[in-house]
Amino acid sequence: MTEARVPILMYHAIAAEPNDATRALSVTPEAFAEQMAVIAERGLTPLTTADLAARWRAGRPLPGRPVLITFDDGYEGVHRHALPALAEHGFPATLFVSTGWIRGAHDTGGGLDTMLDWPQVRELADAGVEIGGHSHTHPQLDQLDDADLRAELIRCREVVTAELGTPPLSFAYPYGYSSRRVRTAVRRLGFAQALAVGNTLARRAQGPYALHRVTVRRTTTGEEFARLLDGRALTHLFARDRTLTKGYAVIRRTRRLGSRATAGFG
Repeated sequence: MTEARVPILMYHAIAAEPNDATRALSVTPEAFAEQMAVIAERGLTPLTTADLAARWRAGRPLPGRPVLITFDDGYEGVHRHALPALAEHGFPATLFVSTGWIRGAHDTGGGLDTMLDWPQVRELADAGVEIGGHSHTHPQLDQLDDADLRAELIRCREVVTAELGTPPLSFAYPYGYSSRRVRTAVRRLGFAQALAVGNTLARRAQGPYALHRVTVRRTTTGEEFARLLDGRALTHLFARDRTLTKGYAVIRRTRRLGSRATAGFG
């Protein structure tokens, strides 16, 4: 039997006039609504992250044409613009919140544009959007020492639990960066599954803590969006992304090793 390959769509801001910091990874409200209509017209079945992972973990069958709709960070446009489009089609989704960026009692600052507040997050949850964790202050988790890594994960989980009344089950790595150490910490601190980026379709063989997503951005055309859903020619579509990611990974590993060496002389 051919292994199921599932498109997990990664969105960030949904905004007509995003600022410079979020523009490249934003999508206009009109484009988002059109993309949701395409999903409906093609007969795809959206799932939450927790539902997909639970089915794979238990060996339960997936619907015929599954897809996941996910949002990172917690921008206000997810409530203002994305929620009505999701509701029109009865689609579930998953929102991964950086809890220190959400406006309210736990706000540490640092949000890149207008962020959601907690009443809006609760409205999203009530409407069928799974709320997952995305760290507290959105750092590169694999660059943190063990104590700071634990603090980011624990604080995120505690805040979501306090605000929504239930702990988050799913996690998404800020910037898509993780390592074996980070994935182990995410698992041990109570998250049941986690998403990376990868820009390929998700497969069960990737494991519950490294499921791949595909990036939807402002420049994604209708034809390209169809290719994301079908998993066609993704290597060509994201070739530049992979080259940049590989190069930056070398730089980041060097920085990590350098910080360890410096700490050793402290």
